[in-house]
Amino acid sequence: MAMFFKKKQKKEFEVDYNNIPEHIAIIMDGNGRWAKKRALPRSAGHAAGAKTLDKIVRFAESIGVKYVTVYAFSTENWKRPKAEVDALMRLMIDYLDDYKRVLGGENIRIKIIGRREELSDEINEKINIVENATKDNDKITLTLAVNYGGREEITYAAGKIAQKVKNGELGADDITEETFAKELYTNYLPEPDLIIRPSGELRLSNFLLWQSAYSEFWFSDICWPDFSKDDLLKAISDFQHRNRRFGGV
Repeated sequence: MAMFFKKKQKKEFEVDYNNIPEHIAIIMDGNGRWAKKRALPRSAGHAAGAKTLDKIVRFAESIGVKYVTVYAFSTENWKRPKAEVDALMRLMIDYLDDYKRVLGGENIRIKIIGRREELSDEINEKINIVENATKDNDKITLTLAVNYGGREEITYAAGKIAQKVKNGELGADDITEETFAKELYTNYLPEPDLIIRPSGELRLSNFLLWQSAYSEFWFSDICWPDFSKDDLLKAISDFQHRNRRFGGV
């Protein structure tokens, strides 16, 4: 079934609901710029971005997306001003506390990937509670990348492989892309079909470096808090009109 939707600019685009990408990853960029334009603190932009995430995940589930992975806090974000980092950590706590109301508990499985040891005990406790409480939900999986970096993840996986070789559990000739991928934080996920980055930046910024080898990319100038359901549909429509050859002819 194909349907037409109109954006505010009156531009029509077509979405085939029989060809919805299984896994969409999003770099939630532009919260600070959104706040600055409105003379608000950056924390207000992050709070607005969290509400947008709620809306987009609910809508993604309704149209058949099975996995959404979002870049919530990178390993480099610790370099930001302490007040902003503290606000982000508090927002994470509030988000995890409110997960049933925010994301309709019974439908959405929530997973967190990244370096947990640098997060506070309070956040880690809440992560454990939410992951356990949602583990049997099967409509859509929302993965939050928190204190995450693609290079760090690859290094982490390489260390686990090296330890297995050292312990005699794995031979050097047994190391393949498949065995390596099993040691990544995302070993329960298919690779992303589509990666979306709003706010005008045209780079991955250390997000899902291994997993994005054959992902399609969609960039826009929209700041994340303003990202709408129509924007998601436009990204999906563009995705559907590309020829994914995965290195073939």
